[in-house]
Amino acid sequence: MKDFIIPWDDQDKGTPAKAGAPVTLRIDGFEVTVPEGTSVMRAAAEAGITVPRLCATDSIEAFGSCRLCVVEIEGRRGLPAACTTPVAPGMVVQTQSPQAKKIRRGVMELYISDHPLDCLTCAANGDCELQDMAGMVGLRDVRYDSGANHYAKTAGTLAAGDIRARAPAGAANPRYVPKDDSNPYFSFDPSKCIVCSRCVRACEEVQGTFALTISGRGFDSQVSAGMADDNFMSSDCVSCGACVQACPTATLQEKSVIEMGTPDRSVITTCAYCGVGCSFKAELNGDELVRMVPYRHGKANRGHSCVKGRFAYGYAHHSDRILNPMIRDRIDQPWREVSWDEALQFAAQRMRGLQQAYGPKSIGVITSSRCTNEETYLVQKLARAVFGNNNTDTCARVCHSPTGYGLRQTFGTSAGTQDFDSVDKTDVVIVIGANPTDGHPVFASRLKKRLRQGAKLIVIDPRRIDMVRSPHVEAAHHLPLRPGTNVAVVSALAHVIVTENLYDEAFIRSRCDWDGFQDYAAFIADPRHSPEATEMLTGVPAAELRAAARLFATGGNGAIYYGLGVTEHSQGSTTVMGIANLAMLTGNIGREGVGVNPLRGQNNVQGSCDMGSFPHELPGYRHVKLPEVRKIFEEAWGVEIDPEPGLRIPNMLDAAVDGTFKGLYCQGEDILQSDPDTHHVAAGLAAMDCVIVHDLFLNETANYAHVFLPGSTFLEKDGTFTNAERRINRVRRVMAPRNGYADWEITQLLANAMGASWNYTHPAQIMDEIAATTPSFAGVSYELLEREGSVQWPCNDNAPQGTPLMHVDGFVRGKGRFIVTEYVATDEKTGPRFPLLLTTGRILSQYNVGAQTRRTDNVIWHDQDVLEIHPSDAENRGVKDGDWIKLASRSGETTLKAALTDRVSPGVVYTTFHHPDTQANVITTDFSDWATNCPEYKVTAVQVSLSNGPTDWQEDYSAFAEKSRRILPAAE
Repeated sequence: MKDFIIPWDDQDKGTPAKAGAPVTLRIDGFEVTVPEGTSVMRAAAEAGITVPRLCATDSIEAFGSCRLCVVEIEGRRGLPAACTTPVAPGMVVQTQSPQAKKIRRGVMELYISDHPLDCLTCAANGDCELQDMAGMVGLRDVRYDSGANHYAKTAGTLAAGDIRARAPAGAANPRYVPKDDSNPYFSFDPSKCIVCSRCVRACEEVQGTFALTISGRGFDSQVSAGMADDNFMSSDCVSCGACVQACPTATLQEKSVIEMGTPDRSVITTCAYCGVGCSFKAELNGDELVRMVPYRHGKANRGHSCVKGRFAYGYAHHSDRILNPMIRDRIDQPWREVSWDEALQFAAQRMRGLQQAYGPKSIGVITSSRCTNEETYLVQKLARAVFGNNNTDTCARVCHSPTGYGLRQTFGTSAGTQDFDSVDKTDVVIVIGANPTDGHPVFASRLKKRLRQGAKLIVIDPRRIDMVRSPHVEAAHHLPLRPGTNVAVVSALAHVIVTENLYDEAFIRSRCDWDGFQDYAAFIADPRHSPEATEMLTGVPAAELRAAARLFATGGNGAIYYGLGVTEHSQGSTTVMGIANLAMLTGNIGREGVGVNPLRGQNNVQGSCDMGSFPHELPGYRHVKLPEVRKIFEEAWGVEIDPEPGLRIPNMLDAAVDGTFKGLYCQGEDILQSDPDTHHVAAGLAAMDCVIVHDLFLNETANYAHVFLPGSTFLEKDGTFTNAERRINRVRRVMAPRNGYADWEITQLLANAMGASWNYTHPAQIMDEIAATTPSFAGVSYELLEREGSVQWPCNDNAPQGTPLMHVDGFVRGKGRFIVTEYVATDEKTGPRFPLLLTTGRILSQYNVGAQTRRTDNVIWHDQDVLEIHPSDAENRGVKDGDWIKLASRSGETTLKAALTDRVSPGVVYTTFHHPDTQANVITTDFSDWATNCPEYKVTAVQVSLSNGPTDWQEDYSAFAEKSRRILPAAE
């Protein structure tokens, strides 16, 4: 299978690469030099010589079970396996000696004797390593008669006295195991298994789930998913696809390949789900996507994937997808399909009319963290250069703006410090307010691998997430804090480090503001910040917190990874600054294995921030009030830019209710489902005179829209995403846009309909403009990305190949700045009426508001949101597992099912927000971070009680949504 976009070496070299001193040897007469520790098999591959193999692949460690890779080595007895034999200086290897070839044919003959010979109709025909190796070793005949086997449904005739006989001829074959089709995305056919163990080892080494084992011994060995009665759905399998990718036969096979045939071409692109930014080979037949295969050269994922990126791409062809523009005068009317010209003219006239009637600042935009950098850049440019205001905001502010603010104040830049490879060098990891196995599963697999190698883990989370305790991984410390007390816990950790003199004085003196540290140290050493003093507030045992602080300060390379459980609080920015303080205190900045690393929720959260989506910042995080910054864009765009910051989303909604904000262009976001206090969002949208929704589906926000512009999926466009490690990855068009246009083209069409004269013909031109105006992107171009695959910003003259590690020799701001982090309790309080605290999060199979994943088979794992509640809290309320309950707060109420679990502490309940019929954000309040307005999703006082059915709000909303989504039949 050929990769026609990036002509890099995509050869599987059999065993993983090693790092070490150079070693020179001769293989088949060719001299080759490789690092010490390299296998003979890989060394041969480096010399362009392929050694036959079945059990070996370079994504997992060598195993040496198939014996197909035997070679002759001068001076050694026997024929060792090339995969498990390390190179040595002066070694002389023959891979094609007569004896080696004879043994390989014999080994292959044994494999084929227990394998169905249905190659012409097999789904793996043309993509089967067993087939390829049989040809490579020259196997032309099988001498063995049909006997005991695993592939025939009935028992064959066995030679007299064969002790393997278990049944007479014609009876059911006791070794035959039927195909397992339980998983929606792939099948498991044991009859084609050669027991190479690659799937088992991939599940262990790559994914870290340990869901698969080899049961039985000798000829009765077979791959097993879980217990004897388990299948792939009932086992611990997380459907990451690592086993499917590793399988050399059709034993594990994508159902899409079975149905559609073996793909014959591929395009390298980037996943459009979470912030890990995995690279994939989109493999096709013609223009039909057959499967997504994780790309081995992807620097963020290193050839791994999760269930979403690997399999959940079917939404691109879902019947719910809207492919034609639609308009209506009022939201109580049905939609009417129109041409692109009519829809754009309708939208432009309405928006211009609103500006004439209510002023130039009466309209605005919302950019998307799911769209490309180029598309996001154009949407904020639309606001500033065409609408004439700075009314631009993004969901990135709604989730991670405290990251930008906190890290900029302490370090001088608004992004994480490391690359994902850095986790391989860490010794102690703090995971705070993040659930990597569910939210960032590919990174979680790498972290778990490092933990299995001996690194220590500290989890700070109200829930007992999987990282706290799961097979083969257990945290050294779990600090189950009370929601809303992040600052107090982080300050208590710092208190221990300072008062016990565990801080890195040399680092602080050389790299940080020493006077500022003195002030901070005096503040943090106050006894009121001690673990003992804060234990009643946080719920974290003082002894456990002290032990965790000592481990982080003294355990070697310390890295901190955090997520929305840190930022989505009223003190989100304060917590981020506290985390930065911890890193500086311990000297854990500026090298591999350390750092402060935000785990971004969506695929382009980082990019949407970089591109100037905030109302006060132009691209590159430069304030709009600065005349020298405005001048750069005014010269590039040929317009005057308003120096006054614009409105954030909550301000837009407030102004709409007040009657001064009238029009909104919302690209790729569903603010009605994703933003807090749904009632207020609905009121704001309903008050607007023109809401333009640009999306794939009629989402919840579209219920209040007047114009619907159908969007394009990531498979249908060119561009770039920037992931959580600042990595700029190419997104490449895999298929033609089903709606007719890529999203950047639609924004350009709207801008021109409103009087602009944009004339971009390809996203590469937009990136060139970004590079010309944004210092951190100054060296970025599509040519560079094609050559390097990806780069991490800053990428400029000082770092032409990008910057994997930030703050190596000094902080961007000069000296690192310690900031006092005073704990201020949230205004959201529990009480007799609302005694429980609700916190929210995500689950592995679903993504964000579920617009994409709910339209795939991923709903099999999670078809509804449920409320996790501790058994003691449930018992007090008469709630049993699976009961329908009412969840009520001061903002609203909804109903969902209860799930009793001790993963949450007494007094804390938890739910996800993936399903619109639940609308968890009906419950959340409008409290937000003091510095950035980031909503406080993670702390809501609630009450739980038994329910007989949907709330009045749910019934009313369901009826309204159904009415709002009517579409008039197309005219004949």
